[in-house]
Amino acid sequence: MDAQGRGRADNIDPADQWVLNPHTGEYELRLAPSAPQSSVPRPRRGAPASGAPGGARTAPGPRGPVPGTVPPDSIPGPRRRRGAPEEPLPGRRRGRTKPKNGKAKKVLLWTGGGMAFVLVAVSAAGYLYIKHLNDNITSVSDDGASTGGFQKDRAINILLIGTDKRTGKGNTGYGDAGSVGHADTNILLHVSKDRSNATALSIPRDLIVDVPDCPTKQPDGTTKVIPGTKGARFNTSLGQDDRTPSCTMRTVTELTGITPDDFMVADFNAVKTLTSAVDGVDVCLGKDINDPDSHLKLSKGTHKIEGEQALAFVRTRHSVGFGGDLSRIQLQQQFLSALMRKLKSNSTLTDPTKMLDVAEAATKALTVDSKIDSIGKLKDLGLELGKLDPKNMTFTTVPVLDNPADGAVKKTVILNPGKAPEVFAAIRADVSFSAVKKKQKAAVDARLKGPRSAAADVRVDIYNGGAPSGSAQETLNWLQNTKGVTKSSQLGNAGVTLAKTTLEYAPDQADQARELANLMGLPASALKPGKSEKNAQGLPAIMLTLGKDFKGAGVPLTAPTKAPDVDSKSTADQVQCAQ
Repeated sequence: MDAQGRGRADNIDPADQWVLNPHTGEYELRLAPSAPQSSVPRPRRGAPASGAPGGARTAPGPRGPVPGTVPPDSIPGPRRRRGAPEEPLPGRRRGRTKPKNGKAKKVLLWTGGGMAFVLVAVSAAGYLYIKHLNDNITSVSDDGASTGGFQKDRAINILLIGTDKRTGKGNTGYGDAGSVGHADTNILLHVSKDRSNATALSIPRDLIVDVPDCPTKQPDGTTKVIPGTKGARFNTSLGQDDRTPSCTMRTVTELTGITPDDFMVADFNAVKTLTSAVDGVDVCLGKDINDPDSHLKLSKGTHKIEGEQALAFVRTRHSVGFGGDLSRIQLQQQFLSALMRKLKSNSTLTDPTKMLDVAEAATKALTVDSKIDSIGKLKDLGLELGKLDPKNMTFTTVPVLDNPADGAVKKTVILNPGKAPEVFAAIRADVSFSAVKKKQKAAVDARLKGPRSAAADVRVDIYNGGAPSGSAQETLNWLQNTKGVTKSSQLGNAGVTLAKTTLEYAPDQADQARELANLMGLPASALKPGKSEKNAQGLPAIMLTLGKDFKGAGVPLTAPTKAPDVDSKSTADQVQCAQ
């Protein structure tokens, strides 16, 4: 099967079977008794039905449910007599029912192919189709490199990887046919805890980084440690020396201080099949482009592109900007913005057939980590990401400089030491890069407001929950000798690893917690109202657990509240013309 046909197989047309269930308010795929039943998806739109020349429908086959499916009569909702016309629901007119806003948004999708992703949603279908979509998904172990998977009550960090692997029919004509599948395009997608905004941070493939040692699960179940490399290109964190996506995860953590929750990987086929599934996306060119390397030939102006032409668009670089990878990154960000707008549009969300095409193409294009290896888990993730408004989704790139080690011909880049750390810190602190106002709960801010006790009255037990070894003792010495917190003790390892330092206290210890937070420079978010514990003398004490963000005794941990200025930034609602 060629690349254009991935995810298309013969079956009944489910567009005729999507019915509103009045009990749940959801649209469901009902397999009516009068339709032929099949365990595989339906044909592409406009394609002839199997065995019927010219697209004519074949006569219905034997009636009866497919084993393992739910008979239509068992689905809650109005029933009708066999052969009788369907009666409208009470109070509703006959004709096409328009889905309620938000009810159709339940399908997760992703686009990469060297590019990245876009996620939206559709209503859950029947058992057979869900099973089919599950079978489409390929998963790879995260090898312990992730946080353990995204959670609904936390900020989300997804690593999106587009490989340059040329496998698959129709893909052998691109670039290096012998590539092992490097991390050609990389986006760290950060979605804020309150889902009000997101930042898509592009990481250049030619950025010089340290790739760490990578424990990697082998096919026989054993674990092999793949040695790291100092001063390597970022793209070698995948494919090179049999490295898997979990190694790219570890490299991102090493680079940014942000541990991804999950990863998604796609090859060239993804951008072709997904753009075809949504009937093309609109892009704008500020000049004529004729690039023999990517095979893109388009005139100045707006064009609707899909399939091979869409892939050529995101691969071109010699004809845009300065002709390098950084210029191509901006082009890809513009393309993804256009694709996101198309996926969020009513023309896609209210078209059941198109949504099923998208689900089919997306699940076949994906390789995901083992924490999100089912359509149910992807749907949950999609519902979280579907809350985003395109105007508050910002695309930007890691600030870099030309690598002075390259000499006259610049081939690689290095981190901009003055700007990159600020960008990473802002993302870690869940700061928005768009104009949206961060929704901070007043209750959180209020934790630092109110009376504070004297330092000598603060009774605290100190634990190490991910800080460098010796941090608890260092903090104890600093508090007792320089800050007068004499009723303090350190109790060693907390037994858990925390990304951020926390201070837990009982309601009647709030004044002590505020004083300790003031002395240490802790943000309001570090204070966790809860309960106290008994210290060695049997007296109640607040609990300070030093997390991975701990920088040393006396170094404030107050997080940034404003995003830094960056050289390149755009939001997904903007229509831009590539120059």
